[in-house]
Amino acid sequence: MSLKELTKEQHTNAERQEFVKVLFKDIDAELYATYLWNQFPMYELLEVMAARHGLLNDMRIVERSREIYADFMELWPHKDQQPPQCAVVKEYLDHVMSISNDPHKLMAHIYVRHMGDLSGGQMIAKKVPGEGRFYKFDGDREELKEKIRKKVDDSMADEAKICFEFATRLFQEMMEFVDK
Repeated sequence: MSLKELTKEQHTNAERQEFVKVLFKDIDAELYATYLWNQFPMYELLEVMAARHGLLNDMRIVERSREIYADFMELWPHKDQQPPQCAVVKEYLDHVMSISNDPHKLMAHIYVRHMGDLSGGQMIAKKVPGEGRFYKFDGDREELKEKIRKKVDDSMADEAKICFEFATRLFQEMMEFVDK
């Protein structure tokens, strides 16, 4: 089995969350900015820890935190205040810190997050407000995906599942901010 097959159930569960449907329905700019605000610290810490181990040295262009922050700054209308932060963000940051000395586990998170941005994120990119830098990559996306694939193996499945669970929880918590 491949890592993709081993994590299919968790991946499918994440994709089926109501907030994912919101992302595909021309999401409101302020709501999307709130989502970006919550994504930013998770990506930033993951990428900093991955850089400590040289995990992204041959593919720095896959890093997303700067693009996420730039999109947030473009869209957030209340420059004197910050959006709310979901509880899962702190839990994720704590988790990444707990695995920060394990490049194998960090790479599982790169696989889930960055591979997702290179793949399904491309469909979301067509619907988001603003410039959508988060989902724009310099370079060939297929080549970047192949570089990630070469750095992962089936033994990363348990940690990748944990990352999918965090992503699912963010989608669930973001529903608190959706006008019903």
